[in-house]
Amino acid sequence: MPQPHIRIALPADEQELALLDRAAWSPLHAVLPAPRPPYPPFFDERHLPQDYLVAELEGHIAGYIRLVLSPLLPSAHVRQIQGLVVSDAARGHGVGRALVRAAVQEARRRGARRITLRVLGHNTPARRLYEAEGFVIEGVLPEEFLIEGKYVDDVLMGRAL
Repeated sequence: MPQPHIRIALPADEQELALLDRAAWSPLHAVLPAPRPPYPPFFDERHLPQDYLVAELEGHIAGYIRLVLSPLLPSAHVRQIQGLVVSDAARGHGVGRALVRAAVQEARRRGARRITLRVLGHNTPARRLYEAEGFVIEGVLPEEFLIEGKYVDDVLMGRAL
């Protein structure tokens, strides 16, 4: 499989991103219930196209990562990863790794000194990916979520840039 092309999302990507997001929903990484119609817009005032990096393979979006500025002014030097999705067809082909690396580069380009994220404790594949890319566990909120009848830790990870 070819290497993904990573770019900043465009408003025209909204429908394809929304479809990918709904198709990839899983209790492995989602704390909200499975999406049901009517679906809200993918982009809104809190989810802007410039917050997303998308991975394209053969002309189609194979994944995305959301990178946002901390909402607190004293944390303006921190960027947060708030979502990483890879299509089922692209899993295991380096798309997630390429997106994480691109997010780190983009955070640096935007002047960040740190990058952080939250990942569910039972999401072993994502945790391994983040650890392989230099993220370390900085905190754990034990049993923070009740997902499908099971308590799940919220793991806080970060790294310097």
